[in-house]
Amino acid sequence: MILALVAAAALQPQAIRTIDPRHRLVEGVATDGSTIFVSSVLDREILACAKSCRTIATLPVGLHPLGIAWDWGRGLLWIAADCPDVAGIAKCERGALIAINRNGKLRARLAPAAAFHPGDVSATQSGIFVSDSQNGRIWALMPRRPGLRAVNRANDGKSAQGTALTPSGTALIIADYSLGIGSVDLKTRVTTWLPHQEGRPLRGIDGLVRCRDHYLGVYNGGAIPARIWSFEVRSGGIVRSELAQGMKLIDPTQIAFDGKRLLLVSDSGWEGVGKGEATRSAGAQILAIPLARDCRAI
Repeated sequence: MILALVAAAALQPQAIRTIDPRHRLVEGVATDGSTIFVSSVLDREILACAKSCRTIATLPVGLHPLGIAWDWGRGLLWIAADCPDVAGIAKCERGALIAINRNGKLRARLAPAAAFHPGDVSATQSGIFVSDSQNGRIWALMPRRPGLRAVNRANDGKSAQGTALTPSGTALIIADYSLGIGSVDLKTRVTTWLPHQEGRPLRGIDGLVRCRDHYLGVYNGGAIPARIWSFEVRSGGIVRSELAQGMKLIDPTQIAFDGKRLLLVSDSGWEGVGKGEATRSAGAQILAIPLARDCRAI
């Protein structure tokens, strides 16, 4: 019994940063290996956290930062910015994909001509992928190609969340909150939905990252306690397991992977905002989970 309790305690992630509670709603997390970036939704701010956190950018009125991703090759922070359905935020026809440098200087602002409500973004050398949570479309900014282009077909998805490029670079793994985990062939634009080993879709996944040939996703769908699923893509579907048994997570949203550890937004504030709370007594936390070379929690 004592050994079991010690093991369970060892699985709990370490809180490495606590965000000032004046930032009531924290969504995205990213890192360049030394600085941790955080998106503060309601006040439209991007924070850079080293020993302490400071605001490096405030988005234009009407655009609120949600998912963020660090672009290791280009040295940019990509931001999925929109007008989420939260009290006090005005509705808009379209959001934008925004890029800033380490100092918060604007480097790009993009949007397709169609209605566009981005919620999450991933950055790779092969392209920047941004997902629309309202209609399931995935848009990409590719090298040497101007503008954003859809990589999946209309009506293939419903509520696209996190994305992760496969090791081969030929397909994009997507988390659709309603439909589950899918694989988009980047050449044909065809989406294949991947059931897990019990034959059902893996719904309710928000943030998604790849660790070598494994994928890690934040489950916050509500039917069961929040957790991080680890899965491999195999012929005919995915094989799923829990990253660490007994890990306690509160209101988690996005994750980032720096090659050695998984960073996670916990106690983000979405639950409080949904209840109309105007203040919070404690701030959101950034948790760190060290990963072994086999992508298991240590």
